[in-house]
Amino acid sequence: MAQPDSKKIFFENLSGAGKAIAVLTSGGDAQGMNAAVRAVVRMGLYVGAKVYFIHEGYQGMVDGGENIEEATWESVSSMLQVGGTVIGSARCKEFRTHEGRLKAAHNLVQHGITNLCVIGGDGSLTGANLFREEWSGLLGELVDQGLIKADAVQKYSALHIVGMVGSIDNDFCGTDMTIGTDSALHRIIEVVDAIMTTAQSHQRTFVLEVMGRHCGYLALVSALACGADWVLIPEMPPEDGWEDKMCQKLSATRSRGTRLNIIIVAEGAIDRHGKPITSSIVKDLVVKCLGFDTRVTILGHVQRGGTPSAFDRILTQEVQKAMDEKRFEDAVKLRGRSFENNLKTYKLLAHRKPESDLPTSNFNVAVLNVGAPAAGMNAAVRSAVRVGISEGHKMFAVSDGFEGFSKGQIKEIKWADVGGWTGQGGSLLGTKRTLPAKHVDKIAEQMRKQNINALLVVGGFEAFLSLLELLTARGKYDEFCVPMVMVPATVSNNVPGSDLSIGADTALNAITTTCDRIKQSASGTKRRVFIIETMGGYCGYLASVGGLAAGADAAYIYEEPFDIRDLQANVEHLTEKMKTSIQRGLVLRNENCNENYTTDFIYQLYSEEGRGVFDSRKNVLGHMQQGGAPSPFDRNFGTKISAKAMQWVTKKLVETFRQGRVFANTEDSCCLLGMRRRALVFQPVVQLKEETDFVHRIPKEQWWLKLRPLMKILAKYKTSYDVSDSGQLEHVVRNRPKESDASVAM
Repeated sequence: MAQPDSKKIFFENLSGAGKAIAVLTSGGDAQGMNAAVRAVVRMGLYVGAKVYFIHEGYQGMVDGGENIEEATWESVSSMLQVGGTVIGSARCKEFRTHEGRLKAAHNLVQHGITNLCVIGGDGSLTGANLFREEWSGLLGELVDQGLIKADAVQKYSALHIVGMVGSIDNDFCGTDMTIGTDSALHRIIEVVDAIMTTAQSHQRTFVLEVMGRHCGYLALVSALACGADWVLIPEMPPEDGWEDKMCQKLSATRSRGTRLNIIIVAEGAIDRHGKPITSSIVKDLVVKCLGFDTRVTILGHVQRGGTPSAFDRILTQEVQKAMDEKRFEDAVKLRGRSFENNLKTYKLLAHRKPESDLPTSNFNVAVLNVGAPAAGMNAAVRSAVRVGISEGHKMFAVSDGFEGFSKGQIKEIKWADVGGWTGQGGSLLGTKRTLPAKHVDKIAEQMRKQNINALLVVGGFEAFLSLLELLTARGKYDEFCVPMVMVPATVSNNVPGSDLSIGADTALNAITTTCDRIKQSASGTKRRVFIIETMGGYCGYLASVGGLAAGADAAYIYEEPFDIRDLQANVEHLTEKMKTSIQRGLVLRNENCNENYTTDFIYQLYSEEGRGVFDSRKNVLGHMQQGGAPSPFDRNFGTKISAKAMQWVTKKLVETFRQGRVFANTEDSCCLLGMRRRALVFQPVVQLKEETDFVHRIPKEQWWLKLRPLMKILAKYKTSYDVSDSGQLEHVVRNRPKESDASVAM
């Protein structure tokens, strides 16, 4: 599509008229596949194309007939919360043959299908590419056999294929996260959390075997997320003598009072000589050497099951080649930077060095939480404490934020003190919203008394404001002329300088799970609309992304103003929806989206205007969004970002130590560490002031706003948006249903 002037794609001008698209799922199922199928179907219909399901993967393409079925808008409703793949998946030996692919080509041409969306793993996508390469030759054979007419070769000359990777192993190059990986991690962590309670009661060691015949991603990340004592993965086999080292580690942790040991084994784990290391081998080793009560849990296909989470790489020949040649360091590097960083972080946090091997820095570093509690805060604190100790610092924990700081609620915290913290929700240190300016003289006194040389603050918008206040206070108090760094942690995800905050993923999962349950509660009830209020202050992140994940019809937020006409149009939109076979509606409202259009107002408006057509129910989610065990993403994000922050602190302490003291008074010694476009970046807090709306406590620009038109499209609203070269998305949303067909399904 030529774009000589604007170099932009205008989706409202894209036309699929006269085109046919087919979607199939192939290979092993993965949670989130149904959400992908739903989006393909609705986006295809939105641009005016015919869309087909191909049931039972490539087998259905080869067999044809009823396996190739035209899809409608309503036929993908209620799919978001379903695990597995609704349209089926099957292994197909016949498609691996030339004759099988010839049959598949014939079946596609009969339906005019020249566009395929394949959702599957490495074998599925490799097969799709071979099919594409052979396409023109296959059409020629079909003409020669008299199965299609000669003009069909030109009419259907090219087969266009888009692949989406559905694989819980996260073993495909070219993507950071495959469909199903996050949900599989959820299943693993749920099992670990459940095991931990019983194991601690009985002083047990658990050996957990997770999927990953060739890729250790699930084992590695779950080990990082739960603070496992030992992990065995195929890419990095343990050094010879690992058996004694592992048992020594387990014995040491047990002698320090730990009642639980967890060892995670990838199903493809091997030693340096290529010999398999199975979960039963590990169990027998622990029992024989230590006599510990040890149990084995093999998760197996439970990792594939369950409801997909809110966030949902081809095992390359180069990786396998490196492993076969015992070039394990190369294999880890080939997995990608993220995998490599995960491994480094795990080694840093899990394996405590003997006191005699630790450096001695003579620096004291304080860690505290500021603002509202957010799941993942404890993982961040654990990471900071252990990295700090590994770097030779004396670590201090501050209770109850800056209010506790002013009262002297400060004590040294040791390695073992933070054991088991990764899976704990809330803030074990305690947290308050109090800003330091209120008690700045007392805080300075405590800094001097405890000889605190650096601060690491884990928190939300209040933490950002706190660092700005401490930066200002440097002019009066030399005690604050020390390195200070903030790690963003808030369910609202409203901290400037970071695309993501610790805790937001857990909150999103809570919202999505609740919405799923609410919709399921109405499975026997027709014509019902649910109005759900989410947290976030003035930030609409939770309502918008939660709405997209849950299949909402509308999400009202402060950043996108709306009026009574928009509300009325939404009611009319839902009224039309109730005339179809899909008779449930879901509307999300951010708590501060509008001071007059409250949740009660919107509920009453929908109730009155929908009278006789549908009834309404409301639900205020409240603080349940802040509670619960942290998600795998928040555990790992908190762990990795805090480790990096602590390493920055060490660097700054060395740089600013002069004449027997630490003195740091430059802007770049008071930073926020944020996630920006997949990279962790240190930014001086003073430079973030221009990016901040202080009145509404949100960044002036927010990346997730570009997702909102997708929610509108998937709910069949008239929406246009464009993606520029910079990746920024501008959009115009008209909250009016299509006159031709205003029906909508979730």
